[in-house]
Amino acid sequence: MSISPYTINHIADLLNIASFKKAQDAVIRKLVIDSRTVIDPDGSLFFALSGKRDGHEYLADAYANGIRSFVISDARYAERYPDANILLVKDVLFSLQTLAKYNRKLYDLEVLGITGSNGKTIVKEWLYQLLAADFNIIRSPKSFNSQIGVPLSVWEIGADHTLGIFEAGISKNNEMDVLADIIQPTIGILTNVGEAHAEGFSSQTEKLHEKLKLFKNTALFIYAPEYTEGVHKNDLPGQQHFSWSFKEKADLQILFIEPIDGRNYVRAKFKGHEIECLIPFSDKASVENGIICWATLLALGYTPEEADERLEKLTRVSMRLELKNGINNCSIIDDSYSADISSLAIALDFLNIQNQHPKRTLILSDISETGKSNEVLYTEIASLLKQKEVDRLIGVGPHIMASAALFDLETTFFENTQGFIESFPAMHFSNETILVKGARKFEFERISKLIAQKVHDTVLEVDLNALAGNLQFYRSKLAPGVKVMAMVKAFSYGSGSFEIANLLQYHKVDYLAVAYADEGIALRKAGIKMPILVMSPEPSAFDAIVRFKLEPELYNLEILKSFISFVPEFDYPVHLKIDTGMHRLGFEEPDLPALLKALSETKKVKVASVFSHLVGSEEGMHDEFTKYQITLFNTVANAIGNALDYKFIKHISNTSGVSRHPDAQLDMVRIGIGLYGFDAGLKNNKGLQTVAVLKTTITQVKQIKPNETVGYGRKGWLSDGGTIATVKIGYADGYSRAFGNGVGNMLIKGKLVPTVGVICMDMCMLDVTGLDVKTGDEVIVFNDQLTISRLAEQIGTIPYEILTNVSQRVKRVYFYE
Repeated sequence: MSISPYTINHIADLLNIASFKKAQDAVIRKLVIDSRTVIDPDGSLFFALSGKRDGHEYLADAYANGIRSFVISDARYAERYPDANILLVKDVLFSLQTLAKYNRKLYDLEVLGITGSNGKTIVKEWLYQLLAADFNIIRSPKSFNSQIGVPLSVWEIGADHTLGIFEAGISKNNEMDVLADIIQPTIGILTNVGEAHAEGFSSQTEKLHEKLKLFKNTALFIYAPEYTEGVHKNDLPGQQHFSWSFKEKADLQILFIEPIDGRNYVRAKFKGHEIECLIPFSDKASVENGIICWATLLALGYTPEEADERLEKLTRVSMRLELKNGINNCSIIDDSYSADISSLAIALDFLNIQNQHPKRTLILSDISETGKSNEVLYTEIASLLKQKEVDRLIGVGPHIMASAALFDLETTFFENTQGFIESFPAMHFSNETILVKGARKFEFERISKLIAQKVHDTVLEVDLNALAGNLQFYRSKLAPGVKVMAMVKAFSYGSGSFEIANLLQYHKVDYLAVAYADEGIALRKAGIKMPILVMSPEPSAFDAIVRFKLEPELYNLEILKSFISFVPEFDYPVHLKIDTGMHRLGFEEPDLPALLKALSETKKVKVASVFSHLVGSEEGMHDEFTKYQITLFNTVANAIGNALDYKFIKHISNTSGVSRHPDAQLDMVRIGIGLYGFDAGLKNNKGLQTVAVLKTTITQVKQIKPNETVGYGRKGWLSDGGTIATVKIGYADGYSRAFGNGVGNMLIKGKLVPTVGVICMDMCMLDVTGLDVKTGDEVIVFNDQLTISRLAEQIGTIPYEILTNVSQRVKRVYFYE
């Protein structure tokens, strides 16, 4: 939040506005692009951005959340809110960027600008850890590095800040100039330049040149020559350069790296002398990111000894919130490694998405190094908790404890984490969603362990950001006004129930669809309010369907008449299934006279939608039949429409239909397995993100002599002997027996290892000969490398079966960035 007094008049003067309708005075402190994430409504300015979704459609939501100042580009909305300030502009995004650029110019401070293909966010967060003792730092929250994220971050610069650290990401040519003008870095840092985000460029060199534009006016440029190949040293940006390298002479020349007890000892040559540091991580990416931070500290003038001392204290950065089951029917959101006001607001938004419990609790530590007094800081936090409707606060730390009077809600305070732990047996947690948010020094992972349900070592990790990204991928393919029905049947294809439905409700899909009434009832009990279609309603479930306001699919005359006889009210919404070639369920064209007669004789039901199902939308060989289905469906649906005196929704397109048959979109599409990253109509699922990762651990490692057998029936053997690892997953967890005897593979330390012997109920064995493994090591069953599609091919099935077979005893953990 800028400290400058940005009145609405001042902002109107800064922007190239087409018109300005002022209804009230306002001092703008927050720039908002999401109507759901409002912290300070009185001081917020909402930007109606147009992208995959038109921001103008959410003006009403922003208005309902208290915002009264808007930047819009569609003049039709200008008169809808007479008591609001309306700034009409030609380009809303440009206006957002203009404000941020102006704010940056007000402050003469050192700014580190970071770009690259990988590692930007980690390097930014680690530099924050390394430099926070010497500066009051403003930095990009999370990974805000886009054309939108950068201006939102830079707007937050205020007079009390002495250092800025901002990251910039691009996906195509001619994007970096805008970000460079907003950030105006004085020091540039180039991280790993790999293959990520290369789709928008004709070559790696073109991508590099675009990234280097960020550093065109920097006083100092920090880089590795291996990532600037193709650009002559004299053509590199920056008045001064500082280089580091694994391969060649550089200002910081890495001589060797030696692993030591899960850490890495690094030795290098600097100014003619050998220096050293200890990076407290073992993986290759973390070591490289640590070396970039080492180079930055040395380039900024820190001594090798001071740099080594600071680097050794680096702590892992958790960029994701973790949602998991807790004790006494609670849900736990674990964000126990960082605490600042920006990430708190993001975490509270995620807490607000959760509707499965009636109570929301926040366990929060002191927040330090903000540059604000305790009174100002905790007054702001108290207002945030009230706005986000938090029911209970448990504060840990002397500063939040001293500010207890500022919080108008149920509160409990402790001096330190140990105080909480000692009092835990007497505390009551039940049927609530609990956000655990603490600065690392408070060791809140100890609290998370107390309140989280013990997790089976086999875990299905679900990336909610990836799922939301896949939803937006399909939305980008839809014509304006086409609705989305999300399929969440079969426990959301094995991924979860309310956890997935809450996210879809938050992202405003229009309908959910389940297979059976009990699935819909579970969602209603978990707080899901949106329309839910039940695709296989049984007469025995009619009472529950009506009681929980579910909407049945009716597929023949018998079940239609049965439901009409049962339903006690008028105009109850129902959905008619038409059989156009699946020959599974549905009315056929000859059934129309009887169907229309039954509908004309009652007012108890009202047709909400008429739909059918494409049988081969993913394959070109079936395209002619798909066209036939669409034509037949339109004929039948139009006949029903002509007989009724109201309109209804028509839909036939499924996941692959959206990808391959735009003419089948009609009024609504149904997206199922595509949300989870699989679309048989897309080559290699291009454009989709992997949502689920199934992982387990090694229980025991054994040495096997030549020709000894392994497992039931003596089916497995190693002719030359070797090493096997027993892992904690079996067919009761959903890992099919068909994967036995070397058919299946898993990943350990990045290496594919085959199964040995038959798959047991609760475990199986892997051939790990030649690998250095031990009890407790992580084992990947499937992820974005060892994909579900590949597993399906190995045993002659489809991805649906692999995903839905993961049993309920495998704990689901949900991540959200």
